[in-house]
Amino acid sequence: MQSMNLLEELGYIGILLGLMVEVIPSELVLAYGGYLVSVGKIQFIGAICFGIIGGVLAQIFLYLLGYFGGRKIVLKFGKYIGIHERHLYLAEIWFEKYGAGVVFFARFIPIVRHAISLPAGFAKMSFWRFCFYTWIAVIPWTFFFLFLGLKLGANWQLVKTVAEPYVEPIMIGAITVFALYLTYSLQKKTH
Repeated sequence: MQSMNLLEELGYIGILLGLMVEVIPSELVLAYGGYLVSVGKIQFIGAICFGIIGGVLAQIFLYLLGYFGGRKIVLKFGKYIGIHERHLYLAEIWFEKYGAGVVFFARFIPIVRHAISLPAGFAKMSFWRFCFYTWIAVIPWTFFFLFLGLKLGANWQLVKTVAEPYVEPIMIGAITVFALYLTYSLQKKTH
């Protein structure tokens, strides 16, 4: 794959840019980064750092697009960055229903994973709070897929198949953490 060759040539910057641009799914970019670690092209710690930075910057871009551009602009141009109206609609419902904490939780759920940053921007959520929730979700995601790519080595392209048994427990864990967050928030409001 030509895009993966470019990632290899760029090393850490390739991981960062690959995650920011999101032309290739983040799971594949990170798994390939893990493969590059396995063959000694880059170091694991550097891959984690650049993976986290790239993952967070991609979401900040979407947040700012929602914050300054609004729904109308996103609906007009979202298709060019892989955001379709149905994704946006679902993300808006989740954001309205569950509040700011969904920015963390939704990072582990396909379809709304990227779109959730937009309603956070529409709602003018605190930028630093948005960054914090995004950052704490991007860390395990980055580590997990880099680690799988490292272990798979030359078979890094099998990452989705290998990750599949872990996705449901991770989603259940994220839902549990989010439920605890909601419970804590509701109890705090009633006292």
